[in-house]
Parts: sequence; C-alpha cells; structure tokens
Amino acid sequence: MLSNSVKEALNNQIKLEGDSSNGYLAMAVWAEINGFEGVANFLYEHSEEERMHMLKLVKFINERNGEAIVPQFEKPKNNFSSLNELFEAVLAHEIKVSENINNIVELTLNEKDYATHNFLQWYVSEQIEEERLCRLILEKLDLIGSDKGGLYLFDRDIQSLHTKLAK
Repeated sequence: MLSNSVKEALNNQIKLEGDSSNGYLAMAVWAEINGFEGVANFLYEHSEEERMHMLKLVKFINERNGEAIVPQFEKPKNNFSSLNELFEAVLAHEIKVSENINNIVELTLNEKDYATHNFLQWYVSEQIEEERLCRLILEKLDLIGSDKGGLYLFDRDIQSLHTKLAK
C-alpha cells in the first residue's frame, strides 16, 4: 500500500510524463512543418514513449491500492528557432524529469517503501539513457553547425541513432 506522500509524488510524476509526451508531440509538429521529417518521427516516437511511461505509473499506483489522477497538462512550447534550441529544451526537460525521479526514489527509501523503490529503478535507468541521447544529439548538432548538408544528413540519420543507443 502506498503512503499518501509517495502516492502524491507518483501522481506528480504522471503529470510530468504527460507534459513530456505533449511537449515532444508539439516539437514533432514543429519539426515536421519545418522540413525535418526524421526529427519529427524521432519526436513522435518519444512522445509515445513518454505516454507509456505515464501509463506505467498509472497502473502501478492503482495496483498498489492508490488512486492515479489524470491531471490537466500544460500547453507545450511549439515554436523553435533551430534544432539546437529544440534539443536544448529536450535535454533541460529530461534533466528535470531525472531530478524529480531521484527525489521520489529518496522519498521511497526514507519511507522504507522498497516495492516502489524497486519499481522506480527502471525510470532511473531510462533517464540515464535519455540524457545520454540528448547530449549526443547536441554534440552532433554542434559539429554540424549551420551546414545545410549536415543538417539534411542528421535529419535522415536521427532515427537510426536512437535505435543504436536503445540496444
């Protein structure tokens, strides 16, 4: 059974995951209408992943005799000046998600809620991967600079980059 403080923290994480999903969806739309089809597909996929992260939390809370709350989500930013700005926003958001998850992990340890602590380890590992991927993308974009040919190749190759790192 979940304590009220752990249940509240997990419900807050549901909101954060839902905001992530909507944010990546808005970013995907921006990328698509600006000619970055590969980036758009990458972000559409990430949007769906974040939704699945949210659903995983919903089901866990309900299975532990809690009540998952589906919140109202924030309207995401939907305009960017460049791919660099977009992926800097992605990295900043993923760092925020990691910090929030780490705070929940600490709470579960303080409350000796080892079942929830164990459940959250998947999220901890996932965030390490997400931050690593964002940093790698930003490094590649820095190498490319404003070279349009490089941006074209980056857009074409971004989906394979995600697939390679996920293995």
